[in-house]
Amino acid sequence: MNIMKIAAASIAAVSFATASMAGSMAEPEIEPMIEVVEEEPGSSAGSGGILLPLLGLAVVAALIASDDS
Repeated sequence: MNIMKIAAASIAAVSFATASMAGSMAEPEIEPMIEVVEEEPGSSAGSGGILLPLLGLAVVAALIASDDS
């Protein structure tokens, strides 16, 4: 009978401990994330990225056009 009392007491203690560790009923405070995106003015992204390949194609076309063979 003594083991039953100890088992019941330990089960009750464990159930109260897990309920108390579950957290509070208060609403969590969520802050919005702020992302800062910086773009360098001299980068090759966007429309400026097509300039160098077009210039290379123009040079290759000029070399082919001036070929005398």
